[in-house]
Amino acid sequence: MTRPARTVLITGATRGIGRALAEQLATAGDTVLLSARDEEAVVAAATDIRGDVHPIQLEVTDPTSVQAAAARIRADHGHLDVLVNNVGGLFDGPQRASTADLDVVRATLELNLFSAWRVIQCMLPLLRCGHDARIVNVSSENASLTRMTAGQPAYGLSKAALNALTRSLAAELDGEGITVHAASPGWTATEASDGGRPVPDGAASIKQVVDLPSDSGTGGFFQDGVPLPW
Repeated sequence: MTRPARTVLITGATRGIGRALAEQLATAGDTVLLSARDEEAVVAAATDIRGDVHPIQLEVTDPTSVQAAAARIRADHGHLDVLVNNVGGLFDGPQRASTADLDVVRATLELNLFSAWRVIQCMLPLLRCGHDARIVNVSSENASLTRMTAGQPAYGLSKAALNALTRSLAAELDGEGITVHAASPGWTATEASDGGRPVPDGAASIKQVVDLPSDSGTGGFFQDGVPLPW
């Protein structure tokens, strides 16, 4: 049976994994709300992708921008079925926890944790109006406490905190039928990384979580369809 088309919001989707995911979901027949902070880039990316793709200007660190995006989505679409929190970054490779610049740590937490939290809070009323609604937080295998190493302490800590938020929300929203998962793209050759696998492969790892059956539970952490250790 062919599943119904979904309305999907992806943050940070003008390039890299977010854009590749937008292309994959649009090809599958979903309505994709492609968002990022640069309005010109958002419009250009949405125009380039075949399918039902709509540009949304959204600066995840700006509460006013997030609220405006939510209002526009409500006016134009009335609901959301899927929210993919893809914005993230600030890789602090040379740092070590014992000597880390705490200003860098705070900035990393703002981008990788608080921005996703902010977007979730603003978009949740729209998800409550959706069908088989779900939230997918793009995490990292570096967020696994089991696998965590000395490198990138701010990045790893921020993504581990995002995983904790994922679990908390999953428990809270389970009774409403809204599932919440964390998804890792794996080491992927984006503009922010030095090497890695092709971007479409990283995006496909996220898409697998977006496409999980509604009866597959909530509060999971996956990469390439395989559960990762917390």
